[in-house]
Amino acid sequence: MNFLKIVRSFVLFLCLGVAVQAQPWAGEGDEFPLLIGTGEGLYGVSMEGNLRSLWQGGEVRKIVEAGESWAILSELGVLWSDDLLSWEERNQGLPVKTVKIFEHGVKSFTAVPGEIKDLEVHPGNPAIMVCATKDTVFLSRDSGRSWTSLGMPAYQTNGIKAVAAAFLPELTVFLSHSIYGIHYLQPDVGDSEWTELNAGIETLETTKDADEIADILVIQGAEGTKAQVYVSQSFRSRIYALDWDEKRFQLLWSGDGGFGTVDSLGPVNAVPNAGSAPVGLRFVENGAVGEVSLSRDSGPDGPGYRGRGDILDIIRNIPIYLELDPLCLVIRPPGPGDYSLPLPEGSINLSELWLLVDGQAARPEAAYARDKEGLYLPVNHAMESRTLQPYLDLMAERCLNMVVIDMKDDYGRLRFTPHNPRIAERGRVFRPLDIDDFLARMKELGIYTAARIVVFKDPVLAGRNGGNYAVWDSQTGRAWAGYYDTRRKKTTPQAQAEEKKGPLEIEILSAADADYEILRTYYDERWVDPFSEEVWDYIADIAVELHSRGFDEIQFDYIRFPTDGVNLGNARYRWQDKGMDMESAIVSFLRHICSRLDAPVSIDIYGANGWYRTGARTGQEVELLSRYVDVICPMFYPSHFAQDFLAQDPAELRPYRIYNLGVRRTVHIGRGRVVVRPYVQAFYLNVAYDRKYYDHDYVRREVEGARDAGQGGLTYWNNSGRYEDIPLPPR
Repeated sequence: MNFLKIVRSFVLFLCLGVAVQAQPWAGEGDEFPLLIGTGEGLYGVSMEGNLRSLWQGGEVRKIVEAGESWAILSELGVLWSDDLLSWEERNQGLPVKTVKIFEHGVKSFTAVPGEIKDLEVHPGNPAIMVCATKDTVFLSRDSGRSWTSLGMPAYQTNGIKAVAAAFLPELTVFLSHSIYGIHYLQPDVGDSEWTELNAGIETLETTKDADEIADILVIQGAEGTKAQVYVSQSFRSRIYALDWDEKRFQLLWSGDGGFGTVDSLGPVNAVPNAGSAPVGLRFVENGAVGEVSLSRDSGPDGPGYRGRGDILDIIRNIPIYLELDPLCLVIRPPGPGDYSLPLPEGSINLSELWLLVDGQAARPEAAYARDKEGLYLPVNHAMESRTLQPYLDLMAERCLNMVVIDMKDDYGRLRFTPHNPRIAERGRVFRPLDIDDFLARMKELGIYTAARIVVFKDPVLAGRNGGNYAVWDSQTGRAWAGYYDTRRKKTTPQAQAEEKKGPLEIEILSAADADYEILRTYYDERWVDPFSEEVWDYIADIAVELHSRGFDEIQFDYIRFPTDGVNLGNARYRWQDKGMDMESAIVSFLRHICSRLDAPVSIDIYGANGWYRTGARTGQEVELLSRYVDVICPMFYPSHFAQDFLAQDPAELRPYRIYNLGVRRTVHIGRGRVVVRPYVQAFYLNVAYDRKYYDHDYVRREVEGARDAGQGGLTYWNNSGRYEDIPLPPR
């Protein structure tokens, strides 16, 4: 079969003890007791051990039983089938995202379904379905043929993770949000609004926010009966049962250790559609499939736990014959009989299987970029041997093996002399480094090199062609620049003139009060339009040349939209095509880069975007970005979080907590696809926590936190390149 890469015609499926044959299928009425969702599509295995492709069109993240029919959460949205052989899209009413493609100077567009975060079928009525995008919940009452928006609570950020529906006894829809926890809505009750339901759920330390809920399981009998609702958490091993009458969750089970994941909740020995009560819950956790009992006589320490190594073996051995890592799995034995394919008893439905399989979807380049520890090297310090040598000595002393160096800096200046004339036409070369000589020396020393390219913050390109590429100001009719205003007593003309000589652009405005004036200060930033395909092509030209001349990795910074300025609402994006939003701009840019560049790609993101499942304000949503890049570099700078964030006693350990938990959370949100290599704050900032606690242990604790998270990589950041008085713990 052409969809398999079979090295031999019969392969031993170790955990099942059968030979799974890759051969033409005979008999469309045969059962598929084993269903496997992968990054390429859906596969079925018969009781005779025959393997067949059931649907190929992209990633299948979840398989959902809907009475006698099936639904899958796929790369193409929601698909429905009555026989597992023919499939139809059921996306009417769901959002569509436009992706822009730019090739050989010609742009085209493709419409793709918006990213669906979760899909569930109501267990008491399979015609009722719920799903959610990052910021909207949708309800269907006709098996997905049409969808109606239920909106979401009035959050300031996107970040929906899971949804579910139940009869309590009214139809009740639940959602979980990465920051704001669980809410519910009863769409058939007049004037019903989304209502918070977080009592009893463990919060993220030093905050009032319930730590993210990973999954919501509903066990439901017939309509009119009250459902049982269970939830689990993404970043701590906890399962809760809902007391609906009290509107409170009760802790049902807690695993060992501080950080853990419980996802893909399902019933044990229960048939939800038939209304039978479960005797336990099954779930996926980090590296294991587990079950807990719901028996009242479980013992004083709570419900009994047992690992399901048999199921884990099935999952981990699937790539032996399919050569594809599974993303989800359904096992549904047809009952007693003499079959070639022995399977565990009871129906089993599991998703989020990336938690069990290392490197589930990573590009090969990610392995090359792994286990790199280095520092940001200001390009001016690499110009001469006398200024470069101290860094090389420090790296040798601390066993560092990577440098990150600006090739297109924060001011849009090119710090190398390009060979491609198209680059020089749009950029400005400023004090260029001899990169051929520099890279030869780095390779001689075995040092991995990453070229930092600042992408959308670019005053040089924003000023080209009369501001053609710039973010535009709808009020002034010129290139947009963010500013803030300060009201103060009037100063002398001489003082005003001196102020305007400073590094920031300043404007003095008159105020209503004769004794006061408005000081308008512009941020030291100018932005180009992230929707512009010509901007993408310019960046791609730079990246391709730098890699061809010897850089090991291309690192993009400021892949985001502007975020600062009281006039942010005036910013307009003239290159934005119909159907595009922030995410589609960034995805389109990264797709363009991937189509042209064959090298490890890393991106820098805000620490908060790595901590929570949200791309609010910036468009930097890790779950989406991880499909296109190899390394994500969150800036978990403690000085940039709220000063009491994770500062519980002992407060000195705050830098360790932020980096250790931050790296783990980013890995999880990225679904294990990427290397997470954080930037370490190797500088002092005059904020409350730093004033009290910044000392020689501050950086050491950050580093230990990142290393203990197990990703094997980090980069020290000091904008001025001052590292001599900062302890860099040896690798």
